Amino acid sequence: MPILNPIDLLSALSRDQRLMGLDLGTKTIGLALSDVSRTIATPFDTIRRAKFTKDATDLLALVDKHGVGGLVLGLPVEMDGAEGARCQSARAFAVNLLRLRDLPMAFWDERLSTAAVTRTLLEADSSRKRRAEVVDKMAAAYILQGLLDSSGRAFGA
Repeated sequence: MPILNPIDLLSALSRDQRLMGLDLGTKTIGLALSDVSRTIATPFDTIRRAKFTKDATDLLALVDKHGVGGLVLGLPVEMDGAEGARCQSARAFAVNLLRLRDLPMAFWDERLSTAAVTRTLLEADSSRKRRAEVVDKMAAAYILQGLLDSSGRAFGA
């Protein structure tokens, strides 16, 4: 299955399947889950990056455990819209994951997601330690919620 656009991703899912959002960092992968109605994204977990095979095995185990029907991967586009090395890395991760599992996926522009989440955590007076513990999964939720909100508008919700 190729990488889909967000609307086609949602159309590829059955009624009871969730979406999982991924914030692909160099050290961690932040994860978020949607509810089955695909309305709300919730920060879920963080995978500490190792080798791709281990990362993929851990990720796919969570996909199976939580009834995930598709993935939304944050695409770290640069502020000027250019796709640099981090975008290439995200695209390579998706292609390699598709070789292991035919799972519907879409990319979502993640510009400023980590900055927005960090600002929210600072406003909530979270400690540096607490911010470090939750920022990646909250960024994944921010990415996933962006797609969910956009798709609601596209479907006239």
